[in-house]
Parts: sequence; C-alpha cells; structure tokens
Amino acid sequence: MSLDVIPRTAYTEDHEAFRRTVRQFLESEIAPHAAQWADDGIVPKAIWPKAGELGMLCPTVPEEYGGLGLDFGYNAIVDEESAYYGRVTTGFSLQSDIVVNYLVSYGSEEQKRHWLPKMVSGEVVTAIAMTEPGTGSDLQGIRTTARKDGNHYVINGSKTYITNGQNADLVLVCVKTDTEVQPAWKGVSIVLVEADREGFQRGRNLDKIGQDEADTSELFFNDVRVPITNCLGEEGKGFIYLMSELPQERLSIAVSAQASAQRAFDDTVEFTRDRKAFGKPVLDFQNTRFVLADLKTKLQVGWAHLDWALARHLKRELTAEEGAAAKLWHTELQWEVMDKCLQLHGGAGYMNEYPIARAWRGARVTRIFGGTNEIMKELIGRKL
Repeated sequence: MSLDVIPRTAYTEDHEAFRRTVRQFLESEIAPHAAQWADDGIVPKAIWPKAGELGMLCPTVPEEYGGLGLDFGYNAIVDEESAYYGRVTTGFSLQSDIVVNYLVSYGSEEQKRHWLPKMVSGEVVTAIAMTEPGTGSDLQGIRTTARKDGNHYVINGSKTYITNGQNADLVLVCVKTDTEVQPAWKGVSIVLVEADREGFQRGRNLDKIGQDEADTSELFFNDVRVPITNCLGEEGKGFIYLMSELPQERLSIAVSAQASAQRAFDDTVEFTRDRKAFGKPVLDFQNTRFVLADLKTKLQVGWAHLDWALARHLKRELTAEEGAAAKLWHTELQWEVMDKCLQLHGGAGYMNEYPIARAWRGARVTRIFGGTNEIMKELIGRKL
C-alpha cells in the first residue's frame, strides 16, 4: 500500500523528494502515537517544532519572513501524507493552508515579522475563530463585537467548534466592528488575539464523533483589550478577506479527503484478502470484487480531478466555484468509500480497534466544515 503507485501530474521531482521526508516523519513521530493522542483528546504542542524543523509548516511563507517561499504543492503533500500515513488530525493544515495566508496577504509588516517566523518554526500554534453558537456558514450573522476604546478594541462574545482552540497561542477572531452598517458583511473585521490576553478564556475541549485527537474548543472573550494595530488589514474588510481564501481551504479539505479515502480502500483490499468466509477469502466473492472495483474506478477519477484542481491553483486560476466543487465531490466520495469499506469489514468494521472504524468516524465532518456541502451546491448553482 502506497501513494507512490498512483500516477500523478501535479508534482515535480522536488515535491516528491519532500514527500519522502514528510512520510518518514509521519511514520516515526506521528502514527505510533495516534491511539494515545486520541485518548488524550489533543496533539501535544511539542510535535509542532519538530514538524517546523523539516519545513512541514507554512512552506509557502516568503523567505524574508522565515519561510521557504514554496508553492501550495508542498502543503498538499503534507495533507496527503498526513491523511494516508499519519492518520492523525494534527492541526498542521489549519495553520499552513488557511491561517497563514491571511497574515501573508493582509497582515501589516509588523504583524508579518512578528508572527510568521514563529508559525513556520512551530513555536506558535494558531487558530481562526469564525463559528459561533448561533452562526455557522452565515458569517454575516456573527455577534462577537470589537468596540473601539481609545487606541484599543474591547472584544466581547464567544466562539465554538474552533480547531486548535486548546493549543492556540494566537487566534484570528472574526468580529463585528460595526453592528449598524448594511449590508451586515461590511461590519466584519478580523482581529488578532493573543492567548495570554486578560479576559480570553478557553472553554471545553469538545467531545466529538471522530478525529478525537484534534482539539476543538469553545472560546470566550470577556472585555478582551487588544491594540487597534491588531486588526488584520482594513477594518470592515474581514468578510472579503475570508471569501478570498476559501478556494484554497476547500481544496485542502479535498486533498485530505481523497488521500484518506485511498487509505481506507487499500486497507479494505488487504483485509478482504486475508479474511475468510465460507472457506474462501472475502475478496473472492463477486459482490466484494464489484464494490471494490467501483470504488477503485472512482478513486482514479478523483486523483485525476485533484491533480487538475491543484494545477489550476498553482497557476492561481482555481475559481471559488471550482474550489467548492472539489470540496463537494471529494468529501462525498470519501464518505462513500468509508461506508462501503466499513461494510466489507463486517462486524470488525464497527470496532474502534480497527482503523476503518476510526476513519469512518473522522470522515463524517468533512461534509460539514469549510462550508457544508449544501452550501457548496448553492455556490456552484449560482454560476450555472
């Protein structure tokens, strides 16, 4: 079983050399601890600097800010390998594929020089806080506010379902800096909040269906004072910034979904080859072969589409609708693969000691986060 046997068109020899380094790290430093970290409900922060040493964190950050100045293909390789070999939701992709782009694209020179080198090294773990108890995909409806008081903002409100919430040293918080303006999206801003600010409080590490090792938290802001210079980019432009970064976020989700689906398929082929029923391997039954043949075909189509989308993105040509379509299609495929592969495991598939059970649980959220798949259909449908 290996991703190496899949013909790819999106990557260069340099990408593939990096892949080998990433894989070795995941197999030695991540995968052996998967069960323990799942029990703990969190990935230890100590692993972040180790990943940073190998260039696995935020590889696209320009060299003048401590990065390698590479393309998104390197991010995608970390995502693929993590989903296939690591099988642990580390939180790396949130920092590398999502959060860092906001700072690179819209941060002040001071913000970039202070935060980017630490994000690349793994010294600082970040999160982005959009979702609230009453607001998910509708970001215009957020109620967390940032009120000006002299040369500071005073932030009040709460967020939930925040990835990296327990580990985060820095949180990019989506707030309303103007609660009266219409349309409402014009009042949304993004403000940087350091975790040691007075009034900032972490809530529960939430109990989820899957991805048990990924810390997902409630965050509370009670009269949190931050300098106005902590505003990311221009006040009132937060919604525009968020929309501009969504295609890459959704492509990142698609990459991980495809690789995890491939791993589930490969594991299932091996399981059905070894498992016997009525005196012969389960793989020898026509139904098993037909189900797996169908999935293999769809996975081949998936890799071809993913390489197309990656190539488009590397040329900065991937549209918002194409990013939404990638997220929609690959996460739907992931769920189909997971569910059919679990079925072929029989009773064993329902036991958490088997990887397919944990993969099945972990896959359920991919059709929800990054914008639900129903929202993806809406976005695509508007451009018909």
